[in-house]
Amino acid sequence: MAVSAENRPLVEPAETSKPGRGTRALRRITRFVGLHAFSSLTRRIVVLNLVALLVLVSGILYLNQFRAGLTEARVQSLLTQGEIIAGAIATSATRETEIISIDPDDLLDLEAGQSLSPIDQVFDAHEFAINPERVAPILRRLVSPTRTRARVYDHDGTLVVDSRNLYSRGQILRFDLPPPLADEPSLFDRFWQWVNSWMQRSDLPIYKELGGANGKGYPEVVRALDAAPQSVVRVTDRGEMMVTVAVPIQRYRTVYGALLLSTEGGDIDAIVYAERLAIVRVFVVAAGVTVLLSILLAGTIAAPLRRLAAAAERVRGGVKSRPEIPDYSHRGDEIGHLSQAIREMTTSLYNRIEAIESFAADVAHELKNPLTSLRSAVETLPLAKTEEAKARLATIIQHDVRRLDRLISDISNASRLDAELARQDAEPVDMCQVLETVVQMVRETIPEVGPKIALEIENADPADYFVLGHDIRLGQVFNNLIDNARSFCRKGGTVTVRLRPRNGNIEIAVDDDGPGIRADQFERIFERFYTDRPGSESFGQNSGLGLSISKQIVEAHGGWITAENRYREPDKPGEPPEVIGARFTVVLPQA
Repeated sequence: MAVSAENRPLVEPAETSKPGRGTRALRRITRFVGLHAFSSLTRRIVVLNLVALLVLVSGILYLNQFRAGLTEARVQSLLTQGEIIAGAIATSATRETEIISIDPDDLLDLEAGQSLSPIDQVFDAHEFAINPERVAPILRRLVSPTRTRARVYDHDGTLVVDSRNLYSRGQILRFDLPPPLADEPSLFDRFWQWVNSWMQRSDLPIYKELGGANGKGYPEVVRALDAAPQSVVRVTDRGEMMVTVAVPIQRYRTVYGALLLSTEGGDIDAIVYAERLAIVRVFVVAAGVTVLLSILLAGTIAAPLRRLAAAAERVRGGVKSRPEIPDYSHRGDEIGHLSQAIREMTTSLYNRIEAIESFAADVAHELKNPLTSLRSAVETLPLAKTEEAKARLATIIQHDVRRLDRLISDISNASRLDAELARQDAEPVDMCQVLETVVQMVRETIPEVGPKIALEIENADPADYFVLGHDIRLGQVFNNLIDNARSFCRKGGTVTVRLRPRNGNIEIAVDDDGPGIRADQFERIFERFYTDRPGSESFGQNSGLGLSISKQIVEAHGGWITAENRYREPDKPGEPPEVIGARFTVVLPQA
C-alpha cells in the first residue's frame, strides 16, 4: 500500500539510526540460531533425537492395544445387549406354540386315510414365527438410544424387522440430499486417512449391505440360527470398522430366528482417532522440547569445538604471534580433555619450534668457528714462504676439517635422536649386560697408559636391573659418560661405574678422579655445544653435544641425569672438603 507524503509519519533521523531493545534481542536470537541451529553437529543431534521420538510414537500408534481392547469391549457389550433383546423378543413377540389347535375346515378337507398334525399348523406360510408388530416397540425402546442397528430374521433367514426402518406414528421422514459438488478432502485429511488405512488390520473382511435379502448371507446369522452366538469384525468400503453380533432368538430350546446387532461405521474409529490425535499433540510438544534441548546440547558441544578449531587455525597461520588455545579443562568431559590435550600439544609444538630455532642458531655458531679458521688458513697458505709455515697451516686445515666432520656427525645424530626414539618400540633391556658390553668395548679401545675402567654391580635380583627402552641408545649414554670421565681423569686414574637398584629405580653412577666441576656449571654442562676443558691441547677435540645427547636419551626413557662433585673429608677440623672428582648419576625406572 502506498503512503502519501502528507500521511507519512515524521521520524527524527537520530531515532531511525538507533535500534530498539526488541530489535537487538531479535538480532541476538538470529545470530545464536545461525551459529548453533544450522551447524552440522546440531542438525545431526536434532534429526537423531526426532527420529527416535518419531519411531517411538509410530510404535505407540501402530502397536498399542487400545483398538483391540476397544473392539473386544464393544463385542462383549453387543453380545450382552443382544442376549437381553433376544430374550425380550422371544418372550413377548413370538407366537404361542404350546397350545394345540386344529382348524375344523382342514378336517373337513381331509380324504380317507389322511391325517392332520397340529405341528404343521404352527407356522402358516403367510405368517412369521416372530410377530413384527410386537418386535417393533421392543426394538424402539431398547435399541434406539444405543446408536446400534438391529435386524431380526426368522428361522428361514427372512428379514422381519430392521431398526433403521422403524418410525413412530406421525413421524416426518427427512432425508439429506448429497451436495451437488462434494468438497475434496484437504491434504491433511487425505494424509490422515492414509495413515489410518495403513495402521488398520489388513485381514478384516469387507462389509456388504444385503438389504432385504436373505440374512443367511451373513455367516454370523447362519451360526445364530444354529443356536450359537457369533461376532464378526468388518470394515466398510470407506475403511471404517464395524462390529456385528448375531444372537439366536429361542424359547424352550426352539429357535424362532436371529437378532443381528451392528455398530455404526466409524464409531470405534472416531474414538481411536481422538486417542491418536491426543498422541500426536503430545508428540508435537515433545518434538518442540526435543528440538530445543537438542539445540542447547549441541551448543554445549559445537560451540567449544568451533572455538578450538578456530584457535587451531590461528596457530597454523600464526607467524609472529602465539595464539592461546581456549581452556575447557574445568568441564571434566571429553571436550575438556580434548582442550587440555590440544593446549599441551600446542605448548609442546612451540617448545619444539623454539628448540629447533635455538639448535639451528647453535649449529650455525659452532660451524662458523672452524670455517673461519679454515678460511684464514687457506687464504694464508699462498703467502707462506717457508716449508715450516706451510706445514703448520696444513696441520690447522686438517684439524679444522676433522672438527667439522665431528660436528656434522654429532649434529646428525642429535637431529635423528627424537625421531628414532619415537619410531622404535621400547623393549626390556638388561642394564647389567649393557654396562658390561660398554665397559668391555672401552677397555679394548683405550691405550694401556690411559685411565682404568672399573665396573661394580651390587648383588640383587637380576630382574631388578631391567628397564624398558632401547639398548643401543642407552649404551650410547654410558659410552659418552665414560668418555667424558676419561677425558678429565689424571694419568693412571680410574673411572668407576656403579650399578645398584634403589626404590623401584636403577641408579648408575660414573665417577672420575679429575678436577671436578665448577659450582656454577652443574646445569650448564648439559647444554648443547658447551665445553669447559682445561688446557689448550683439548680445543676443538670435543663438539659439546655428548652430555646434551645423553640427557635427551635418559629423559626420553623416563629418567633423569645429574652431576655433582665428590669430596674427601678434611684432615683438620675447619678446613673445606677437598674435591677428588666428579660424579654423573643416571636414574632409570625399573621395567
